[in-house]
Amino acid sequence: MAGKRSAGILLFRSSASEPEVLLVHPGGPFWARRDLGAWTIPKGEHEADESARDCALRELREELGAAAPTLDPEALIDLGSVRQKSGKVVEAWAAAGDFDPARLDSNTFSIEWPPRSGTQREFPEVDRAEWFGPGPARDKILAAQADFVERLLRHLG
Repeated sequence: MAGKRSAGILLFRSSASEPEVLLVHPGGPFWARRDLGAWTIPKGEHEADESARDCALRELREELGAAAPTLDPEALIDLGSVRQKSGKVVEAWAAAGDFDPARLDSNTFSIEWPPRSGTQREFPEVDRAEWFGPGPARDKILAAQADFVERLLRHLG
């Protein structure tokens, strides 16, 4: 996976006591029983001819569905990039917005499941979305992506 690049958006909103961030849980059988350290920002891979910011906005719509907030690209907060254990580099932006996790309608992917069965099954790319305060977000998100939460908190002061 080395050399692959992804881009995504870390949505945030204000709550009574602290900001909350929206994380998504990957769909499919490989992630079904994983929770802590498995959640991520809505993100996806981009090709060389697509800007990372355009990819991040597209992936937000694809992973959350029609109810995803419409964001002003000029208002995005650059959170930089991180390198995950796999070698993949993820670039991220933050944006103030709201989303009702009950309205999640992710795009899907197909894989052979069970393995070597010859049967193709379709799964949602994202099977859950949830708002988390900073502490729980750090526990839920992939280790490398926790830096995005920290960078957002520094930006918000």
